[in-house]
Order: sequence, then C-alpha cells, then structure tokens
Amino acid sequence: MNQTLALGPLTFTYGLLLAIAGGLLGSWAGRLAGRAGRVDVEPLLFRILLAGLLAARLAFVVQFRDAYLQAPLGILDIRDGGWSPLAGLAVAAAYAVVAAVRRPGWRKPLAAALGTAGMVWLLGALSLSMMAEEGGQLPPLALQSLEGQPVQLASFQGKPTVVNLWATWCPPCRREMPVLREAQAQRPDINFVFLNQGEAADRVRSFLAAQNLPLRNVLLDVHGRAGTELGHRALPTTLFYDAQGRLVDTRVGELSQASLGQRLSMLSSPSGSNR
Repeated sequence: MNQTLALGPLTFTYGLLLAIAGGLLGSWAGRLAGRAGRVDVEPLLFRILLAGLLAARLAFVVQFRDAYLQAPLGILDIRDGGWSPLAGLAVAAAYAVVAAVRRPGWRKPLAAALGTAGMVWLLGALSLSMMAEEGGQLPPLALQSLEGQPVQLASFQGKPTVVNLWATWCPPCRREMPVLREAQAQRPDINFVFLNQGEAADRVRSFLAAQNLPLRNVLLDVHGRAGTELGHRALPTTLFYDAQGRLVDTRVGELSQASLGQRLSMLSSPSGSNR
C-alpha cells in the first residue's frame, strides 16, 4: 500500500500528515476547553512544540556530532530528517508540567490539547504500523542491471539491505549520492541497491561517470513500477531491510551522513536484524 500522498508536485508522508492532524485537533480541543476559563492556550502550545523540536534536533546533533563537525552548517539543515523523538517528547512534557504547575488555569486546556493530540497520534501510528506490515517484505521485483542483466530485488535477502529510489533529475537524490557512496564503501556487511526510476541505462551511466560515483548494484526500473510495489513514489526514498528481508525503516527525503548513520546502526543491531 502506498505510504505517501501526492498533491500535484508535493508529496507528503502519512506520518507527517498524522502529526499535522494531531497538532491541529489538539489545538482545537485546547482552545475549546479554555473558553470557559477565558484561557488562550495556543501560544503556550506553540512554545511547547518549539521546545520539543529544538530538543529533538539538538539531541540528535549531539549524538552524531562527529558527522556534523565535518560540515557544521548541516546542523541547520533539518531536511535530513535527523531528530531524537524521545528527547523532544521529554522536554515538551517537562515544559507542559511546569506550565501547569505555575498556572493552574492552564491545566484543563493543556490536558485537553495534549490528550487529543496524543490519542490522534496513537491511533494513527497503530494504523500506519499495520499498513507497513502489509507491504513490509523485500518484494520479488524484476529489474535490470546497467549491463541489461535481469536481477530480482529479493535476491539481496540474506544481508541487511538499503534500497534507494532515485533519478538523475532529482536534486536531493544527487546531493545524497556521495553520502550513500561512502557508506557503501565502508559497510560491506550491508547491501546498497540504487534503484533508478524511469531512466535509460545510457543516461544513468553518463550521470554516474560525470559525478565520479563508482556505485555497485545500480539497477534500472525503466517503467517506474518499484514506487507502486514498495509503497513510495516520492524521490528520493530509502528503505532499510533486515537480513530476513523485513522492512525496518523508511526515509522519504534527503539523507545526511548523520541520519543515514543512525538508520544503519539500527539496521545492523541485533534488535534491528532479528526482530
């Protein structure tokens, strides 16, 4: 089942849409609960959200500081998807508790807002989890190598496998390629599969040569069927499978060295490989 929603040129993951829905409904519930006491809780909710996001980003940067020290401006580039959700939730919860203790009038609208947002997120996360389980196996997708040889995607099962959906015309795909190339060179214990979407072999070869990208396992999906089969049509999308061919994680959007390293460490851990 497709896990992204395309609206014209824009593509949204269901996880992002779920977070937006939870925030909007939580804000509405808090505003409704605050009317009786004439409490405007929305500015406080915004500060709680901002504190949580800052903490989540800073905790991730500290955890992968070696990667960010090589390119410090990358700290500001949140497009790489580098967040520490537990740290963000902990700081947001602490902020909410302190606010409720200091201002008893905020307790009811805060509880309504956070409870509603939490319930929406919980129910949505359970639904998304069931969706992921339905299509979470490395599929027997028939592809071609750059040399024109048939390759089955499922043949990579047996080692942890990273499948990157990309195209030469996609700017974020081009930006993340050096990071993936370096990871492929450093991690022979993991299969890296570069699944080009809808382009001819000559165009792909020319691009790789011009960019000095000596990649292995570059496969062609000339008819663009992989996006439908794997449930993702946005580019770039990177899927992480354990050695048994089970989907462990998905990243829709650009990867940095840090955000890729986070997922690879999870993929190669005992819990990620044998769950």
